[in-house]
Amino acid sequence: MLFPRAPVTGLIAAAQRTITPPRRLARVLSATAVAALAGVLLTGPVQARELRYANGGSPNSVGGKAAKIYAQTLKDVSGGDLTAKVYLMSLLNFMETPGGIKNGITDSGFVIYPYFPSEFPNTNLIAELSMLTDLLGASGKEATLAYAGALSEYVFQDCPDCVAEWKKQNQVYGGGAAAPPYYLLCNTPVTTLADLQGKRVRVGGAQWSRAASALGATPVSMSVNDIYEGLNQGAVDCTMQAAPELTNYNLIEVVTDITAGTPLGVYAGLAANNINLDVWRSLSKKQRSEMLRASAANNAATTWFYAEENQTNLDLARKKGIKIHQAGPKLVSTAQAFIKDDMKTIAESYSKKYGIKDAAAKIKTFRPILEKWIKLVKDVDSREALTKLYWDQTYSKIDVGKYGL
Repeated sequence: MLFPRAPVTGLIAAAQRTITPPRRLARVLSATAVAALAGVLLTGPVQARELRYANGGSPNSVGGKAAKIYAQTLKDVSGGDLTAKVYLMSLLNFMETPGGIKNGITDSGFVIYPYFPSEFPNTNLIAELSMLTDLLGASGKEATLAYAGALSEYVFQDCPDCVAEWKKQNQVYGGGAAAPPYYLLCNTPVTTLADLQGKRVRVGGAQWSRAASALGATPVSMSVNDIYEGLNQGAVDCTMQAAPELTNYNLIEVVTDITAGTPLGVYAGLAANNINLDVWRSLSKKQRSEMLRASAANNAATTWFYAEENQTNLDLARKKGIKIHQAGPKLVSTAQAFIKDDMKTIAESYSKKYGIKDAAAKIKTFRPILEKWIKLVKDVDSREALTKLYWDQTYSKIDVGKYGL
């Protein structure tokens, strides 16, 4: 690290006073030589910079496994110039992370931003559109991988309002991840629209609450930690959730039937590596690019691991004797009709609640981006390939001299 300007001048003067050659040699000793001598005195070893990274997940969770890949990638791409010390379930929990990044408790972290609708309305608007994947013919892993890529591209390239709302919270959005499609995890068979009438369905967000009502069910708000008892005791008949929750919350013990194929979208409100703005500003352009490469790896790993766990849990459910049904045509068509109408509802809701006057235009901008990404991910067959796709198509195109500043 170089010294500030004033000490440099002092050191040069000291060198000139200390090394006093004979007059004949002094004439030979040029200003360039003196500057070179000062350079030798001032040059020291480059110190690696360690950044704190907070993730509320456990070491064996999707987030925990992805965090290890993030730290290793950052070290590799920077040649050790930047490293990350990972804090899992210790420094900050998920509810504390945005504030922790804002206040510098951590240098970067995993943010679940639907928990904070007022702080990040423009980004949440797009995360809430995830049922569009079903209208566009994407399902399963394809929907998950595509939505994470599309949302990242939209925020990076097409949503200055999104970038501004993160900046207001003293952080830089580092790209998005997504969880698998939602299913109906039930303690009773549900295959038709008639089966769902009057059923009490636990929901985890406004869009799923509206979907449950449109399908004739009764939406129930319930903490994720209470779902096991809710299903076990009959307080709810189903929960709208991704398959990995079968093992994450041990629901595999109380779920008897799973309904796949109901258009319920994916959970897209994940940002695996948001960065403190002051830290971002302190990095060189090269280092910012390296952080983004590690962020791409983190978001890709999070999304890929979720997709893998989805299939693993479905396979385990079959082995446990849980019946997996496909949603009937009337159930599917009713859900699809709801999704089309709900795009207008979402736009109106965000305009009324958060003052986003151009919400409909933003939805219109995002849709072709998602269509493009559904095509881009069709042949992705590994986490490494997904990381490369995210980097090549989106993260590498960010102007690190301007983004977030």
